[in-house]
Amino acid sequence: MKTVTLYGDGACSGNPGPGGWGVVMLYEGHQKELSGAVELTTNNQMELLAAIKGLESLKEPCEVTLYTDSKYVVQGMSEWVKDWIARGWRTAAKKSVKNIELWQRLVELSKGHTVTFKWVKGHDSNPYNNRCDELATSAITLFRMGSGIC
Repeated sequence: MKTVTLYGDGACSGNPGPGGWGVVMLYEGHQKELSGAVELTTNNQMELLAAIKGLESLKEPCEVTLYTDSKYVVQGMSEWVKDWIARGWRTAAKKSVKNIELWQRLVELSKGHTVTFKWVKGHDSNPYNNRCDELATSAITLFRMGSGIC
């Protein structure tokens, strides 16, 4: 099984507002970058979408380490999701899980791989996380300029 490192980040201009996501993929010395934007979204949705887009881009089952500065994504996939699923996608307070469609996509995509979610401090010294942030914020700018990125 191939070993891939993914970095993902989301950004939002207003929350909700226009949002962007960025991904940096690393595999055997190669680097690939992905990004996109959404017209009306939240920061948490863009953080989830970055992870989703990174996993969607893999062409075969891989061992993946996915780094994100979103504790929401890391805790969601590492701690909360099993209980949500057991409760029919309900929280402990019996409310519907927010962003359920994105969580379900991420769970489904993760099944095809061995994925470890790791937190990295955002806007710090990690060059890949910083690059993801640049990709995400640039995607928002391009979207606002009318380039139609999605």
